[in-house]
Amino acid sequence: MKPIQSLLILLFFSSISNAQTEQINITIDSWHKAAEKADFETYFDLMSKDAVFVGSDASEVWDIKEFKVFSKPYFDAGKAWTFIPVNRNVYTGRNKNIAWFDEVLNSEHMGICRGSGVLVRNQDEDWKIKHYVLSLAIPNSLVDQLVKQKTNLDNEYLKSQP
Repeated sequence: MKPIQSLLILLFFSSISNAQTEQINITIDSWHKAAEKADFETYFDLMSKDAVFVGSDASEVWDIKEFKVFSKPYFDAGKAWTFIPVNRNVYTGRNKNIAWFDEVLNSEHMGICRGSGVLVRNQDEDWKIKHYVLSLAIPNSLVDQLVKQKTNLDNEYLKSQP
């Protein structure tokens, strides 16, 4: 293969990857924006039918039906939550139908947070959020103090687990 052909093939696959990354970023950004605007239908339409949402509390692991029930009052009140992406890394698998990401978010209510998740591409070529994990970003200098503060609650949680 000639060098120019190799370069063209590399550019072709690179542009596919960049286009997919852009689509994925648009999906995630639209999802965050839908929550900010309290657009329940759009928010949940951007998630797969078997999605899971893991919140910042150890007890918060919801399938999509449970998460809809939990979220509905917030959306009905006119403002669910606002998470503004600060930065994000996106990765795709070899078959280009699965992607995962991590992001740093800013939130007025929770401060700096981290989100991570998995997206799948459906038969319509749309990306859907299948799994999302939200966590508080705790500076290392505060970890010892925070662990002491939450020890009793952690112990209660552990006792409640089968």
